[in-house]
Amino acid sequence: RGFLGLSLYKLSASIVFAPSITSQKDYCSVPTTMSSVKPYPASAVFVTCPTMEVARTLSRGLVQSKLAACVNIVPQVTSIYEWEGSIEEDTEYLMIIKTQSSTVPDLTSFIQSNHPYDVPEVISFKIEQGSEKYLSWVKQSTQRAKTN
Repeated sequence: RGFLGLSLYKLSASIVFAPSITSQKDYCSVPTTMSSVKPYPASAVFVTCPTMEVARTLSRGLVQSKLAACVNIVPQVTSIYEWEGSIEEDTEYLMIIKTQSSTVPDLTSFIQSNHPYDVPEVISFKIEQGSEKYLSWVKQSTQRAKTN
């Protein structure tokens, strides 16, 4: 199982989330109402790094500066891409960052200023639904002091 209890399939350089359904009974047991799940202005941001050390340093900086509530580091993902005219294949570390959607521009600036790549990957996805308690924690954890 992957992120949020879902199986992860990588297809043609895009990531697709698919439910882990082991039987028809599992599929049929999905609740029709989800009172503890609600929409929230939160985002998940993906960033790849060349080493675990870089991923940890960036993650700690994001959390300390309240740009992220939590960062998961997925070790040893294989990335295949074209760079400067040739096809490259590298082992990287994938950061999955949870934050408020309003924080994504500042988070992106932080990554661009502190990442060793010339063109770091920073892509975000809106979280459409999730655990109310978890998403409230994300909001609380990423609220920065107001400056006047």
